[in-house]
Amino acid sequence: MLFDIRGRRKNVVRVVYAVLAVLMGASLFLVVGGLNIAELFSSNGSGDAAKPYEEQSERIEVKLRKDPENPDLLVSLTRAQVNTANAKVTVEENGQRAFTPEAVQEYQQANQTWSEYLETTKEPNIGLAQLMSTTLVQLAELSPSYQQASANIEAAVEALEIVAEQRPTVNAFTTLAYYTYFTGDKAAAEKARAEAKKLADKSQAKAIDQQLDQVEKQANKYLKAKKEAEKQEKAAAAAGQTNPETGAPATNPFGGAFGEVGE
Repeated sequence: MLFDIRGRRKNVVRVVYAVLAVLMGASLFLVVGGLNIAELFSSNGSGDAAKPYEEQSERIEVKLRKDPENPDLLVSLTRAQVNTANAKVTVEENGQRAFTPEAVQEYQQANQTWSEYLETTKEPNIGLAQLMSTTLVQLAELSPSYQQASANIEAAVEALEIVAEQRPTVNAFTTLAYYTYFTGDKAAAEKARAEAKKLADKSQAKAIDQQLDQVEKQANKYLKAKKEAEKQEKAAAAAGQTNPETGAPATNPFGGAFGEVGE
């Protein structure tokens, strides 16, 4: 995915790339427990690998037509859609993951199903919440605009809140605080940080502060760059400037930064 990074926008893009690199690391290593990482990216990206999950999704969708608010079916469909997306992610020879448009679409569909599921239950499945928190962070990294990225991060935080509420651990609250800083809700992030420290021993509490102090700085850079990009987008829209190839706003700050979207 190509976009112009000349002039002032170049610095904005660099800031976002750096921040999203931090997010990527957290999505893989700041896991709150109980999530099978192998489930996330275990395929070779072949069509054959995705087919069983696609067929599973089709069978579940048939059942949902008769019972559209069945929470168990929605859980199963969300998992199947995430698995389908993961199976459509290709891995280059150097180990770099390339996210095909089909994979991104499946992640988006999983997000939609997850939203529908949340409307049907008062006690969301914690395992699915963990899976979706990682999926939503991935979607944020692949988002073509700050608006979409922020929406995905906010949804990831919502999923992490479910995890922290049902399984209150040091890691759960630390991870929640980590991502909440990127939403701009400092009060909520500080609250989650405090909960993490309550559950931690003295040495852990110190490490949590050191880590989250750095995260807060990165989040502030992200939020500042986001505000600047939004200002530039408004100015460009007022001047009638759009990307001639896609019709999207001229500012495209981080599309494809950490899992380049393939052809």
